Amino acid sequence: MAMLEIADLHTYYGNIHAIKGVSLHVEEGEVVTLIGSNGAGKSTTLRSISGLAQPRTGTITFEGELLNGRPAHKIAELGVAQSPEGRRVFSRMSVLENLEMGAFVRRTVDQADLARVLDLFPRLKERISQKAGTMSGGEQQMLAIGRALMARPRLLLLDEPSMGLSPILVEQIFGIVKEINKQGTTVLLVEQNALMALAVANRGYVIQTGEIVLSDTGSALLRNEAVRKAYLGED
Repeated sequence: MAMLEIADLHTYYGNIHAIKGVSLHVEEGEVVTLIGSNGAGKSTTLRSISGLAQPRTGTITFEGELLNGRPAHKIAELGVAQSPEGRRVFSRMSVLENLEMGAFVRRTVDQADLARVLDLFPRLKERISQKAGTMSGGEQQMLAIGRALMARPRLLLLDEPSMGLSPILVEQIFGIVKEINKQGTTVLLVEQNALMALAVANRGYVIQTGEIVLSDTGSALLRNEAVRKAYLGED
């Protein structure tokens, strides 16, 4: 049984049919990426998993538990945490306070979890008392990922972690994604930067206008001519 199983998912925003029969799975220990253009349905897929958007039909199962209809905080308690698109840090709160908020589903802040996050993101340790809103975009992205990790998730959902970052920071963020996975956390990654995403992923799915049109290993998708033309800017 896969850790995460999505079957024939349909999610709407009002009358807009955002997700059209998406099926995918994530095995424990994998990094799986979902790539596609803006508006393709990547973020809606993650929001459907985490309970922030409710699918109309189809099923989402995590470790044998049906997620459909559960509120987001109950899904987080099961072991699914999301680092959202746009970071969404609490700008008036300190780095430490933001990280402590990430542990709310665990009721108490585990100092070992905090130490692990600060080891992964030394910059956050340097900025521990700084207001999150005064930090750079890259630092806020580190904080958003660190905050999600404070819930000690078994499945980490990452929504566009490289958005708006410089190439050097993008490489750094993806290096951290690999380390998080190496430490035992399964990752489902949504990204427009297909090159970097497929380079770290065991497997990948390509989504277009709400439908999965292609799936394969990360390395095979990197070699796929159609993928290279559509997402890597090659003629």
